[in-house]
Amino acid sequence: MSESFASRVSRLVSGGFNAMIDAVENASPEIVMEQAIREMDQAVADIRSELGQVVANKHRANKKLLEDNDRHEQLSAQIKVAVDQKRDDLAAAAISRQMDIEAQIPVLEAAVLDASDKEKELESYINALKAKQRDMRAELQRYQSSKKAEQSTISTSANSGNDQADKATQAFERAMGQATNLPSGLHHGGDDAKLAELEKLARDNRVQERLAAIKTRHKDS
Repeated sequence: MSESFASRVSRLVSGGFNAMIDAVENASPEIVMEQAIREMDQAVADIRSELGQVVANKHRANKKLLEDNDRHEQLSAQIKVAVDQKRDDLAAAAISRQMDIEAQIPVLEAAVLDASDKEKELESYINALKAKQRDMRAELQRYQSSKKAEQSTISTSANSGNDQADKATQAFERAMGQATNLPSGLHHGGDDAKLAELEKLARDNRVQERLAAIKTRHKDS
């Protein structure tokens, strides 16, 4: 979509109808109002579709987060068994897997949080559009009633049409703008051989340090 949800909602809620009202000179105000209401319906449908994707992504991230936390706890129990059996190799492998999980958990937590924020943002857009749409429908009904009343009178002046257009303009003038930009990105360096070897060495050292700490706690318990 070339137009962002934030700018689209702002245009429809605030200036959208004011731009359309200029066409009243060449088209019935009733037609203009109905067209604006239909555009609101389409905008709400598009945002609901995006909201569904956001909710699905949040569910997947949250599910993976719970699975990783459970797996981390299982590995802790397995490490204890490996230490009891004096299988340092198995304990080190489990610790290595724990460290991988620990590296992913903050990313998953951030994904869940971002999805929750986006969900609230999209819901606020829908609520704003629905509120504006109710105002527009009420104004359309008032216009239609006034139109029928005019047709039943003996004289109709050009001023009455201008007055009605002014009332429609005043009823639809309401400003609301909201935009959220959440830049994010992950940057990875190149696979330099020496840096990779240094990283592996540091990781192996952390694994051994954690293993030694576990064995120390196990002896003291």
